[in-house]
Amino acid sequence: MGSLLAAVGSYLAARAAAGRWLLRIEDLDPVRETPGASDAIQRSLEKHGLYWDSDVCFQHQRLDVYQQVLDSLFERGLVYPCSCSRKELQQLAVRGSCGRVYPGFCRQQPCHRRQEYAWRLVVEGKSVHFFDRRKGHYKQDPVADIGDFVVKRADGFFSYQLAVVVDDAWQGVTEVVRGEDLLDNTPRQIYLQGLLGLTQPQYCHLPLISDGQGNKLSKQTGARALDDRRATENLFAVLACLGYVPPPEMIKAEVTTLLAWALAEKAQAFPSSFV
Repeated sequence: MGSLLAAVGSYLAARAAAGRWLLRIEDLDPVRETPGASDAIQRSLEKHGLYWDSDVCFQHQRLDVYQQVLDSLFERGLVYPCSCSRKELQQLAVRGSCGRVYPGFCRQQPCHRRQEYAWRLVVEGKSVHFFDRRKGHYKQDPVADIGDFVVKRADGFFSYQLAVVVDDAWQGVTEVVRGEDLLDNTPRQIYLQGLLGLTQPQYCHLPLISDGQGNKLSKQTGARALDDRRATENLFAVLACLGYVPPPEMIKAEVTTLLAWALAEKAQAFPSSFV
């Protein structure tokens, strides 16, 4: 349900601005990918009346592009190999506002090349500021709060941070609308955009759906999978979470009717009307 909320919120924001709504399958980690998940996601979106513009972007098909970007950063001296284990970081790294802050061990001295190693981005400079269209002004100090962060993991898979920055630019994304659990990722992406000379999109981070204990609904917390047979009821629920409460008589409406109602009622308020 939480994924549907993010999809609906981004879809409405794009349509209200007469923009394109793009679908990207972020399948960077095949080990964790459920067989058939990509097709299931696409069919579920269609069941809920959410149709995307342009071809689907599959990140597993763009690994060569990510490697080229990583190589260019290496040539500029902006990335370095890191052999620090997760156990070492747990023991030695201090905790910042976004988790463990990498202390720069392998930047200061060569890593042990006999081990598998990750690639970290050199992080320097001042705080990153940006305006979120729902949350307002947001600031993070990447040096103090994050440290040099991973752009390619030790298992050979590229990081989310690198891939989304490259693909946002390639797809011409001008506004990113997603869940607020990714809010503290945004300064890292903006920092990387600056190094690569890329245009910064606008950002809007939507509210999350949580359980009775305040935990975000997810597979990790045992949330049930979305039931596509209840598409109208699902849309009714997420629209209410976004601040758009349809009239009760629309509980049996077609999904396209519900989405059209949301656009007609709230088009002038996007995205500030998202609660």
